[in-house]
Amino acid sequence: GKDIVQFAKAVEISSPSIDKKVCTGTHSKNSDGSPTAFMDEPSSNSATGQCSGLNSDTPSKPFSSFVASVKLVEGKNWPTARVHNGGSKKEGVPNGNAKAVAGDLVDLNRDEKTIVA
Repeated sequence: GKDIVQFAKAVEISSPSIDKKVCTGTHSKNSDGSPTAFMDEPSSNSATGQCSGLNSDTPSKPFSSFVASVKLVEGKNWPTARVHNGGSKKEGVPNGNAKAVAGDLVDLNRDEKTIVA
């Protein structure tokens, strides 16, 4: 988890536009609710610990915000997220956050990939 935290800080500083493309989507949503915010221990179906697990694309909640909100620096939610599903908090898809970050990075264009490499 510590490496991903450092990576997120580097992305935030070097390319805010890329920061807004990682973990801001919907492709990894695994909640029965409508998550609009990130949280380390989601207490309702309006929050999630899942990268790209939001109800709609939300560039205003970038990768750096995700990392802080789900407390990756404290070792939480990596590589597997905590989600609110079926009326309670539970573990998300195994390695779901790691897979979602990787997927978002793969989706970057060639120039953006060069920047994060």
